[in-house]
Amino acid sequence: MEAPESCYRCRKCGNRDVICRGTFDRTVHAPPIGMDRTQLFIKAPRLECKQCEQVLNAVLPNVVPFCQYTKSFARLSIDLRKMMTTLDVARYLGVSETMIRSIDKKYLQKNFGKPRLRELKIIAVDEIYVGHKKKFLTIVINWETGAIVFVGEGKGENALKRFWKRLRGSRAKIQAVATDMSSAYYAAVMKNLPQAKHVFDRFHIVKLMNEKLTELRRALYREAEGMGKAVLKGIRWLLLKHRDNLDDSKDERTRLMNALALNQPLLTAYYLKADLSQLWQQPDKAAAGRFLTSWCNHARESGIKVLMTMAKTLQGHRTGILNWYDFPISTGPLEGINNKIGALQRMAYGYRDIQYFTHKLYALHLAKFALIG
Repeated sequence: MEAPESCYRCRKCGNRDVICRGTFDRTVHAPPIGMDRTQLFIKAPRLECKQCEQVLNAVLPNVVPFCQYTKSFARLSIDLRKMMTTLDVARYLGVSETMIRSIDKKYLQKNFGKPRLRELKIIAVDEIYVGHKKKFLTIVINWETGAIVFVGEGKGENALKRFWKRLRGSRAKIQAVATDMSSAYYAAVMKNLPQAKHVFDRFHIVKLMNEKLTELRRALYREAEGMGKAVLKGIRWLLLKHRDNLDDSKDERTRLMNALALNQPLLTAYYLKADLSQLWQQPDKAAAGRFLTSWCNHARESGIKVLMTMAKTLQGHRTGILNWYDFPISTGPLEGINNKIGALQRMAYGYRDIQYFTHKLYALHLAKFALIG
C-alpha cells in the first residue's frame, strides 16, 4: 500500500515543502482480523526538506515511530496484557514476547514512570524481599490511596536517598510517616521530615513481642528436664495464637494452660503479651501513655530478661508508638501489596529488567484483574 499524503512533511521541522527522493519499504503489524495475523506492507517516501536540507525517511501517521507496529496494535496489546500473560498475547497477535514486553514497558513508563509526590500527606515505608538476586526493595506508598510512589533498591537509609531528594523538589507537606522500629528509618525520618509525626507500626511491635515470647520458650525448653520438656515441646504456635482462637477440639487450651502452670516466667510473659494489645484500645493518648508506663514497669519488675529488654525498647520508642493516637496508621497496606508483588513475580517467573518491574509496581494499585506477570 502507498503512504498517505499526510506523511509528506519533514519529520524534523514539520515543513511541507519537500522533495521525494525515492521510497523505502516498511512492514508493520496491525490488529488481527479474527484469528488471522495482519501485516501492512507500506511504500514510504524518503523526503528532502528544502528548509533543513536533509533527506530523511517520512513518518507514517498511524505507525509508532521507530517500531514495527501500528498505534492500534499497541493499544490492543496493552488491553490484552491486563487479562493475559505476555506469552498468550504474543501467540494471539503472532509476534515475539519481546515486542509485547516492549509495548507494555513503554506504556507503563509513559503513564507511571514518575509518580507525582506533590499531593502526598501520609506515607508508609517498608522493605520487601524479592528474591536472592535483588534481595530487598524499599517501598514507599501513599497511605491514603495505596499507590506505590517510590521503589528503591536495597533497604535502610541509603535506599531512600532518591526519594527524599524528589520529595524536597515536590514541596509536598507530609503530615505522618508509618514505619517499623528500625533505627535506619527513624534516623532518616528525623533528618528529612522533622515536622511529620513518625508512627511506629503496631503490627511490628506485636511481632517483636511474639519473638521475645518465642525466645523465652526456647530458653526454658533448654533448661527443662523430663516432663517439663515434654509439656513445652510444640506449644510455640499456641503461645502466639490469640486466646479466643484456641481450638478446644484439639485440646489446645488445655495444653497451653498445662505449660503455663509449670512455668511461672512463661505465664508472666504470656499475659503481658496479651495485655500489650490493649495499648491501642485506650480512650485517648494520655491514657495510652499511662498504660505503656504501667506495662513497662510490670515487665521490668518481672525480672525476666526478654521482658526487661522489651520494656526498654518500648520506652525508647514511646513517642512514635503513642503518635498512633494522632494518626492511626500502620504499614499494614504494604503487607497486602507484598502479597500482590509475590503473585506478580510468580506468574511472570521473575523479572530480569528491574526498570520494567519497577514500572509494574507503580501501576499495581490499578490492577482490576487477576495479576498477570
